[in-house]
Amino acid sequence: MHFRNENDAALRFPVLIGDIGGTNARFAILLDSNAEPKTFPVVQTADYETIDEAIQSAILDRTSILPRSAVLAVAGPVDGDEIDLTNCGWIVRPRQMMETMGISDIVVINDFEAQALASVALGDEHLEMVCPGRTEATGSRVVLGPGTGLGMAGLVHAQHTWFPVPGEGGHVDLGPRTKRDLEIFPHIERIEGRVSAEQILCGRGLVNLYRAIARADGKDATYETPAEITGAGLSGVDPVAVETLDLFVTYLGRLAGDMALIFMSRGGVYLTGGIAQKIVPTLKNGKFRAAFEDKAPHEALMRDIPTYVITHPMAALSGLAAFARTPVRFGVETQGRRWRRG
Repeated sequence: MHFRNENDAALRFPVLIGDIGGTNARFAILLDSNAEPKTFPVVQTADYETIDEAIQSAILDRTSILPRSAVLAVAGPVDGDEIDLTNCGWIVRPRQMMETMGISDIVVINDFEAQALASVALGDEHLEMVCPGRTEATGSRVVLGPGTGLGMAGLVHAQHTWFPVPGEGGHVDLGPRTKRDLEIFPHIERIEGRVSAEQILCGRGLVNLYRAIARADGKDATYETPAEITGAGLSGVDPVAVETLDLFVTYLGRLAGDMALIFMSRGGVYLTGGIAQKIVPTLKNGKFRAAFEDKAPHEALMRDIPTYVITHPMAALSGLAAFARTPVRFGVETQGRRWRRG
């Protein structure tokens, strides 16, 4: 969507910005277009019955600043006046928020649109290259984030504007390729008969993969949480956990390569979220890159595309802040996703 002019696009400050995922919600307030976001402690979604209660209790009750606008990124498709989150019981009701909180302008976008915006808003100090390549400044980009679920978005540049492309790519099919895959995949927990990427490439997916490897080899699954499996895999104390991490990054590399081909992402592939940040050593061991490049007949093309891990702890908020400061820089589609009063 192209805004008619800057005044149409502008948000009134102060602006409340929020990144709401399945497990955590992060909020900040942007006082004006030159200010750095004022951040607040991370909110656990399970601690509050509704998003309105969380914002009131954890944010508005702790500051004298009264936001006039809000830009919220939510983990799920944005459609209609009641927006359900995919992996959380919260429902975002912008019209209700306007009435109860006095906010007069609300924009709601997908959480990975915000992550895509962050890929151009963040500086090099917040990007760790895990696979080398040549980054084209205005080349298309792909962002993937294994977390509570598996988020994904694209970012394309045209007419001097960055356009985020939201999607639910985490739910595409993921299938076996190697002999080892064929041994493991029969033990992967399925949803309605199929294995989606999110069944493997997220926190619960990591556990799913670990248990499947153990079953395939007739071994006990010693660990129960993603953190335990990751720790055991990185330290090398458990062979099943080590293989779990190796296969996790292999499958992530396959999927990242597929998305890079779809978007022709010469601007790079960006991995975000806590899991990616914790397993950087495994991402650098060569298995991710080998799987990423294994896209005959386009191996040479794939070798030129770099991959980064976004290391900023509040990356999505940085993307939202960039949009709030200068909406006209970004082609964020707000039709049906912006609520205004007056």
